[in-house]
Amino acid sequence: MASPLRRSDRIAGGIWGLLVGDALGVPYEFTAPGAIPPFDLIGMQPPAGFHRAHAGIKAGTWSDDGAQALCLLSSLLEKGRVDPNDIMGRFCRWFSDGYLAIGKDVFDVGFQTRLAIDRFLQGKPLLECAPNSEWSNGNGALMRSLPLALWHLGSDADLIADAMLQSSLTHGHLRSALCCALYCLWARATLSGADQPWRVALDRFETRFPLGTPERIEYETKIHPREPDPAKGTGHVVDTLNSAVQAMEAGGYEAVVKAAIQFGNDTDTTACVAGGIAGLRDGVQAIPERWLSLLRGKDLVEPFLKALVSRVGMENLFG
Repeated sequence: MASPLRRSDRIAGGIWGLLVGDALGVPYEFTAPGAIPPFDLIGMQPPAGFHRAHAGIKAGTWSDDGAQALCLLSSLLEKGRVDPNDIMGRFCRWFSDGYLAIGKDVFDVGFQTRLAIDRFLQGKPLLECAPNSEWSNGNGALMRSLPLALWHLGSDADLIADAMLQSSLTHGHLRSALCCALYCLWARATLSGADQPWRVALDRFETRFPLGTPERIEYETKIHPREPDPAKGTGHVVDTLNSAVQAMEAGGYEAVVKAAIQFGNDTDTTACVAGGIAGLRDGVQAIPERWLSLLRGKDLVEPFLKALVSRVGMENLFG
């Protein structure tokens, strides 16, 4: 019988898993599902002849997903709390100066995030910067949320509130905030080794938001209806979350991120969101070494992982 995974292995798996998933998905972004290479040919380097996105970007490079996740993590570790001004300041440093982007190259920026950053830099009050219309439900806040769940030591209610707060910096609609909260609950349940972590997350969410509340109505009508739509891999926050849930049924870490990419469209983000959960579930050892070895910027990540593990009082990850 295999030994149980250490929590430190799960946390390392979550962070590396989201970054590897993101980098793996970058070349396939904007590609229709039917044009994605066959399952066995998906890799950091697409097969010969594939018309890749971001052609000038080296294999193994994370995108805005990974960079913003690291911005969030760095702020949490330094400030010891969710500090909206500090987090937004780091997003601005990323956007303007390439902070925590590999080679300081910012090559992919979501429309809503860019608009929120522009408004903030122009002096608009922080919590008024994010677009908040029905049409402002992209996945840009969801994709960076995982570090919050790994860092957070508070109650489920506190985790939900903080997940919604970090969403509100760039994505102001309730739907985005609730998807971030659900994802963080899912990650928390996965980190604890729950048998059915997605079901646990749904149950905890429903406990927090009783029937009839605006949050529960949004959840039941827009986020988790009785018959969710098939995965499409789009940039819509609900589709990204549901696509990640469906990708998790594919098998181990490698199968999960490849399945996420085969949904097409916003491949880096779907693989990032699913890959973070798969890494948490399976541990860092499950991430193929051929992918980890190609991942660029590991020196940026390792200090944050050490600090994250130290915060929660676990064994050292790097000896």
